[in-house]
Amino acid sequence: MRDGYEEWASRLHGATVWTWSGPRDPARPVLPDGCMDLLWNDGVLMVAGPDTHAFSPDGTVGLCAGVRFAPGTAPALLGVPAHELRDRRVALDAIWPGGLVRGLTERLGSAPDPAAALEDIALRRAAGTDAPDPLTVSVAAQLRQGRSVAATARAVGLGARQLHRRSLAAFGYGPKTLARVLRLQRALALVRAGTPYAEAAHTAGCTDQAHLAREMRDLAGTTLGGYLAATGYDGLAANSETAQPSGSRTTA
Repeated sequence: MRDGYEEWASRLHGATVWTWSGPRDPARPVLPDGCMDLLWNDGVLMVAGPDTHAFSPDGTVGLCAGVRFAPGTAPALLGVPAHELRDRRVALDAIWPGGLVRGLTERLGSAPDPAAALEDIALRRAAGTDAPDPLTVSVAAQLRQGRSVAATARAVGLGARQLHRRSLAAFGYGPKTLARVLRLQRALALVRAGTPYAEAAHTAGCTDQAHLAREMRDLAGTTLGGYLAATGYDGLAANSETAQPSGSRTTA
């Protein structure tokens, strides 16, 4: 396995499998993306909850593998509301029975391919649990496309309070926060593809480039240029094929 970050589509619908090998650079923050991850990190099974701000890895060296679940899909599989894990990295045995987690840990510890073994665990768990709430899956899909929170609420037939309550359980925070997170990710994807900052801001749904800059400060704790430099991009010349995505959620 090469040092660095790699990811590929999971056999579990909507999920992504990823690995990180080698030193973890604290200067390369993991930005909020609305997702939750099942992690195998330095021999420990963990869960990364939904983030509301940038997370910086601790700079250690090692292998981390993960299954990243699309927004709203992990709580049913994990058996815990997303808001209980917001901005947290917790050991899996704090959520699942200790005996079960010990057995899974032994299996992963002897597996020649921990990422594949972790994906198998997620697939087996999904097969024995209820499917994600289709309403909140629809909410995430509409917000990802840039639809407003009000229009999304009308489309799914929920009032503002009902939508907020359902969103806390599914995403870890309210729909307005999820909309901001997904909008920032859209803007970053456009910039990585070479779109000028102002155009990326407008296309992603920000009012202007200054709005995007404020969102970067609030959600990422840095400037857009600073983030791109820290993650190996060279401004507008960078493209999405040569850089690490923002979702590798290593633990502290």
